[in-house]
Amino acid sequence: MSKLGLIAGNGRFPFLLLDAARAHSLTVVVAAIKEETDPEINSRAAADPDIHVHWLSLGELSKLIETFQAEGVTRAVMAGQVKHKQIFSSIRPDWRLAKLLLSLTTRNTDTLLGAIAKVLADEGIELISSTQYLEPLLAPSGILTTRAPNAEELKDIVYGRSIANAIAAFDLGQTVVIGAQACVAVESMEGTDATIARAGAILKSDHDAQTEPTTLPRSLTVIKVAKPHQDLRFDVPVVGLATIDAMRAAGATCLALQAGKALLFDRAIMVAVADEAGIAIIAD
Repeated sequence: MSKLGLIAGNGRFPFLLLDAARAHSLTVVVAAIKEETDPEINSRAAADPDIHVHWLSLGELSKLIETFQAEGVTRAVMAGQVKHKQIFSSIRPDWRLAKLLLSLTTRNTDTLLGAIAKVLADEGIELISSTQYLEPLLAPSGILTTRAPNAEELKDIVYGRSIANAIAAFDLGQTVVIGAQACVAVESMEGTDATIARAGAILKSDHDAQTEPTTLPRSLTVIKVAKPHQDLRFDVPVVGLATIDAMRAAGATCLALQAGKALLFDRAIMVAVADEAGIAIIAD
């Protein structure tokens, strides 16, 4: 039986990839990251002999390579977020990762993960697209909710995409939050949901500080894009129920995505919750 290596970050992405790979009758060798991966992965392995889980620290690049080689893995995927800020945490890299980090002139997501992919390739392990087994989950083109974006939200989308595409080109983030054609928040290392929460806090503090009525809309539009030359082996835009929950809490009323470039997790539930909250979702 063919084997697939799975470098598992946090969230549900690794579990969806795991299910898809098993549906293709692949034995899955999971490199579970102690600082990120949900321990539920152990239960999945206990129930399925064709799922092999190995736990390692985020800094143990050599152990990752040795684990895959010992298991006979020649193809692997990355699935699930690994927080970029972990690079600057107290995690101690092994000699191989330390050498790689010292060789980098910049440490943004593309540069770092691209360098790791090259190290894996040099060791006979090809990193493949994380969407290869999940294409049905890519956002289709069109309005996904009952409500379409209104005129103000459409203006925010046009303006927001110009900003989002610019920051994505610099690998700073993939999400911006816009209100009344003004940029309220730009994603950095904290991730999409935290960016939305920060925008909501800004909107609330601004609203609380108002002493006079305002005619400007008090809602937010979230725009999430892929990078101009998105490497689908890692850092694929992902949205799900948590995104909608974050939007509802922040007072955001519209979500704009790129069709075919973002993965939708739990789409039916996500759309139902968005409809209930009056949130519009569009992909084009």
